[in-house]
Amino acid sequence: MSKLWSKGYELDAMVEDFTVGEDYILDDRLISADVLGSLAHATMLERVRLLDHDALTALRRGLLTILDEHENGSFTIHRSDEDGHTAIENRLVDLVGDAGKRIHLGRSRNDQVLTTLRIWMRHYLFHSVDVGGRLVSSLLDFAETYRDVPMPGRTHMQPAMPSSVGLWSGGFAEQLLDDLRCLAGLFPYFDQCPLGSGAGYGTPLPLDREFTASLLGFSRIQSNAAYSGLSRGKFESRLLDSLDQIAITLSKLATDLILFSLPEFGWFSLPQELCTGSSIMPQKRNPDALELMRSKAASIGAFAGQVKSIIRSLPSGYNRDFQDTKDPMMKGADTALSMMEVSGLTIRNLGVNEDKLLASFNDGIFATDAAISLVAEGMSFRDAYREVGTHPERYSGRNPKSAILDRRSTGTAGNLALETAGSGLLDILEENREHRSTVEAALTKLAGREVTII
Repeated sequence: MSKLWSKGYELDAMVEDFTVGEDYILDDRLISADVLGSLAHATMLERVRLLDHDALTALRRGLLTILDEHENGSFTIHRSDEDGHTAIENRLVDLVGDAGKRIHLGRSRNDQVLTTLRIWMRHYLFHSVDVGGRLVSSLLDFAETYRDVPMPGRTHMQPAMPSSVGLWSGGFAEQLLDDLRCLAGLFPYFDQCPLGSGAGYGTPLPLDREFTASLLGFSRIQSNAAYSGLSRGKFESRLLDSLDQIAITLSKLATDLILFSLPEFGWFSLPQELCTGSSIMPQKRNPDALELMRSKAASIGAFAGQVKSIIRSLPSGYNRDFQDTKDPMMKGADTALSMMEVSGLTIRNLGVNEDKLLASFNDGIFATDAAISLVAEGMSFRDAYREVGTHPERYSGRNPKSAILDRRSTGTAGNLALETAGSGLLDILEENREHRSTVEAALTKLAGREVTII
């Protein structure tokens, strides 16, 4: 075993533990992406005659063997390797001999790491957009199913105006749809290949960066070599910032579900299989998953802040600080996915209690409607406002269903216009499918078979 930077001396054990941290554990998730980057790099080196055909053949055989070993669980990254990149190169030398020592020509660990992370984040983006899309679809289906079920609208937590379950669910669907647009909009940033930029200054070799980018399914290279290095941490924080917006939406949704499923409300019923119990109180069904939705949303925001705090004062060029952006990025990415999946499961199994919703309407909720009725009869709004506010008992007895159906302007309870959001969702998902198909076709061709990235 040797480190990529090895020059014949041993690093102090305490310093090694401190600098390696858990990087070697995290990198187990990046092996497939790293192997693909190495396959593309080796193929390019042969194209520009820096490798002969036999060496490329040996390198391909060794890299694909490592890919197989990783997929069957027999490939191991040891702490002494420091990271997955070193483990791959060491194993490559074991498998194919001296040819394995040629894989790093024209490449720094900096652009190798950048490329590996870019491939991984690009596939994470494809997957998370699909998962988020299913959640938006579930919210829209819920809104359609219960579109005409009256629901008291609230401001300042107090009863305010007539609303509907459809309006409530559709509102979260559209907010999440915009969050998803921001997430999907990261693709042009991630669709830049940094491979060949070296340590941020390039190399005096005739590398064909455009060819390498095309092999990996990127539409273009990340042109300026210095910018490739500068972008580390920035792209991770862009991803986390977009996921943070999704998490904020889901945290607010969770709070509503907790509140509206309280016995005192009883508007919604959470399925028992989604709730935990108490160790002492036999009657309890606790919405723990929804409560954790709020704390996990806070964690994603903290992960985003952590990455930005690490990079904001760094000078240009590589700094080892960048290593500590990987863990919060992956934790935030995993957390956001689980939040979307649990939220979708909850919405698809949520019960709606129309009788409890109707019983929650009081005459005060119709006060604004009553004032508007007086305006329609010729009274000024301010006089109508005072009249209803002073004599509310004169304007009681209105029907909740009629009240929501009377609202006909676009986006109100009587005209939800759910098809607009549905059409927008289809556009996002179709574009995501097109991007994913293009990328996966390139990677399948490069490896000679399908490869799982995340």
